[in-house]
Amino acid sequence: MSRTTATIEPGFHKLELRTAYGPVYRTVSTAPPRECTAQEVPIIDLQGIYGDLDERRKVAAQIKKAANEIGFFYIKNHGIGEDVIDAARRQAVNFFKQPMQAKELVTRAKSKYFNGYSPPRGSHASPSESKASDTRETLGWRYAPEYDPEPKDLDAIPPEVQPYIRGEEFVWEGTAHLPDFKQDVLRYWQACLTLSRRLVRVFALALDLAEDYFDRVTTYPGSDGVFNFYPGMTPEEIRNAGDEVGLGSHTDLQCFTLLWQDMSGGLQVLKGQEWLKVPPVEGTFVVNIGDYLMRLTNDRFVSTVHRVFNRSPHDRLSMPFFFGFNFNETCSVLPTCITDDNPAKYQPITCGDWCQLRFKQSVIERWARTRTDTWFLERSHSTDSA
Repeated sequence: MSRTTATIEPGFHKLELRTAYGPVYRTVSTAPPRECTAQEVPIIDLQGIYGDLDERRKVAAQIKKAANEIGFFYIKNHGIGEDVIDAARRQAVNFFKQPMQAKELVTRAKSKYFNGYSPPRGSHASPSESKASDTRETLGWRYAPEYDPEPKDLDAIPPEVQPYIRGEEFVWEGTAHLPDFKQDVLRYWQACLTLSRRLVRVFALALDLAEDYFDRVTTYPGSDGVFNFYPGMTPEEIRNAGDEVGLGSHTDLQCFTLLWQDMSGGLQVLKGQEWLKVPPVEGTFVVNIGDYLMRLTNDRFVSTVHRVFNRSPHDRLSMPFFFGFNFNETCSVLPTCITDDNPAKYQPITCGDWCQLRFKQSVIERWARTRTDTWFLERSHSTDSA
């Protein structure tokens, strides 16, 4: 990513992205997004990960190619039942269709760790992309060991792990009036966590590591569940939407993301300087690489910029699951990603500290923008008074 502020050629614009080290910039085409090809964002059949080592290595080779080239791919035969997905989808719709007063029972304002509900316009992922905040509303929850599909002795959680447990019960207490909400949502989250623990072993093979290399750092992992809701638009709203986005350009923070999206479309991925549409494919999840894994692979695997546009009369729902390592574990650039000609580019850091850097930068940037807006407002009032 370049920090340059050089003159931008016609047909391009400067895109600002938030990172753990402050804003960076990309020069991006203003041309309309085009459809991705099957070679650019491939569909990978995961059936082989349930087979023998040779079959797992074949899947790993496909993942390695996609992770190196674009950082995005679809997965099919992933093992998460359609009944599990559909129950979670129905619960997400039930939640977002409630009156605001009911959704505010789990407002993120109650949270220490970004759990809970955030209303429309509650985020602004890329300020240079749209003058308005993002249109999505969201509900999120984070890892809690009592719900781990691999049973945990809650009295034996290592002391170094305990400060990094980020789940908060108010999310479930404030949704108890929705029948089976907690049960259905956690069943989906648990299925995603189980798949991610299996998938990270395939990532290890893709990186020429022992298959169990990451097992010890995924015992109490970063594993955030999120529901995103993007409201449908009227024809007039679509005409007047301008550069308004459902979710602005960003990269994901941790190791990788599993994304279930409904059939409405709207996901776009930045390849080089052009935007690609990554449409929904029935029966698949989209997987993308996160910043922390890109760091650990010495930039071999690509954490790719993406965004969401919803220019549809239909509501859009997505259910991403963000997977990372135990937040207390300090991880270095992987040994198989270092050579004499390509030494480690990054210092060791914990997954928790890495995420905290990004959150801190977001807070600083929001504060700075508020101060700047206030200054301009005061100047304009002063000028008007004169």
